[in-house]
Amino acid sequence: MAKNTLLDIKRNLDAHIGQKIMLRANGGRRKTIERTGVLEETYPSVFIVKLDEEQETFKRVSYSYADILTESVEVMVFDPGSQTHSSYMEP
Repeated sequence: MAKNTLLDIKRNLDAHIGQKIMLRANGGRRKTIERTGVLEETYPSVFIVKLDEEQETFKRVSYSYADILTESVEVMVFDPGSQTHSSYMEP
């Protein structure tokens, strides 16, 4: 069942390639990291996000679909017509 769930997460992300998203990731030691960027690419095990220019020194980050499943990463898709996020990617 977990493999099908990971495939469902990937398919859900595939529908949002090229859209602006916000990531909320567990940074360890009760630290939460929030980043915004564009969902650039999905691969069989990971997805790539191109970060906004003003954030950090990294230009791209990757996370696995298992990170979403275990809720160590939350992905929120921004509504194209406004600056607010519209939907959460749920496991």
